[in-house]
Amino acid sequence: MRSNEVRLNCGITMPVIGLGTYSSENDRETTELAIHMALKMGYRHFDTAKIYGSEPAVGNALTEAILHGRVEREDIFVTSKLWGSDHHDPVSALKQTLLNMGMEYVDMYLVHWPVKLKPWACYAVPKEEDFEELEMESTWAGMEKCLDMGMCRCIGVSNFSSKKTEHLLNFASVPPAVNQVEMHPMWRQSKLRETCASHRIHVSAYSPLGGPGNIWGSTAVVDNPIIQSIALKHKATPAQVALKWGLSKGSSVIVKSFNQNRMKENMGSFDLKLDDQDFNDIDSLEEWKIMRGEFLVNQTTSPYRTIQELWDDEI
Repeated sequence: MRSNEVRLNCGITMPVIGLGTYSSENDRETTELAIHMALKMGYRHFDTAKIYGSEPAVGNALTEAILHGRVEREDIFVTSKLWGSDHHDPVSALKQTLLNMGMEYVDMYLVHWPVKLKPWACYAVPKEEDFEELEMESTWAGMEKCLDMGMCRCIGVSNFSSKKTEHLLNFASVPPAVNQVEMHPMWRQSKLRETCASHRIHVSAYSPLGGPGNIWGSTAVVDNPIIQSIALKHKATPAQVALKWGLSKGSSVIVKSFNQNRMKENMGSFDLKLDDQDFNDIDSLEEWKIMRGEFLVNQTTSPYRTIQELWDDEI
C-alpha cells in the first residue's frame, strides 16, 4: 500500500487526497477540464454526489481518460452519495448514479446526511413539507444491498455524529467504512475521530480548508494568523498547512479547487512536515463549525428541531 493511500475496514485502499467536484455553477466543461488536469497531477480519488449534479461530468471525464489509456479504472477511486430523497430505495438511486456516470460501479457510496426526504425533494434545500421520519435501518439495508449487487465496493456515511454512528453499528451487518465530515484546523472533530477509530471507521474530511469559494464556506481557516505563521515558518502555504494537519490526523481530505495552481499546491501538502509546536498551536485555535446544516432543521416536520439535535451536541 502506498503512503498516499489508506486501507479501509472493508479491505480496499483509498487515496488520501480526493478532488471534490461540488461547485455552485456546476459547469460540465469546467468540471471535466479540472478532472483531466487533476489526473495529470496525480489525483486518483474523485468525490461527487447526486445533489452536486456533477456525476455526468465526473463519469465522462474519467471514462475518456480510461479509454485513452491515461489511467486504469482500478487505479481510480470514485465516491458518490445517496441524497435524502432516495433513502426509500438506495438500489435504484445508485443504479441512476451509475447511469449518470456511465460506470459499472463506484468505489464508495455514502449516505449524504442522516435525513430522509420525500422522493420528489431532489434539491439542496428541502422545504418544510419535504421531511420524512428517518428509518436508518431500512436505508442501511438498502446500502448493504447495493454492496451485495456489486454496484459499489464499499459503503459509508457522511455528516454522522458519534451518537448516530454508534446507533448505526447496533444494526448494521456491514459497518460503514467511512464517515465523511467537515474537518479542518478550526473544527478538529476530536470526539468523532476517537469514536470512529474505536470502530475502525475512517474519517474523511470535507472542506479541509473551511470551504473558501463555496457559498456557505469561509476563508477563516486559511486567513487565520496562526495557520499563516506556521506556513511562513515552513515556506509553505496556509492551504498546505491545513491539509497536512488533516492528513497527519490519519484522515483523508476532499479538497475542491478547479484552479490549476491551487490543485498543484494542494498536492504539495504531502511534502510538508509539521512539528509538535505546530500541532499544539493548531490545538489552541478556537473551534467553529462552518457547515452547520440549518437547512435541515425546523420546528415542525424535521426530525431535528435544533442544530444541537442534528449533531447530537457535537457543535
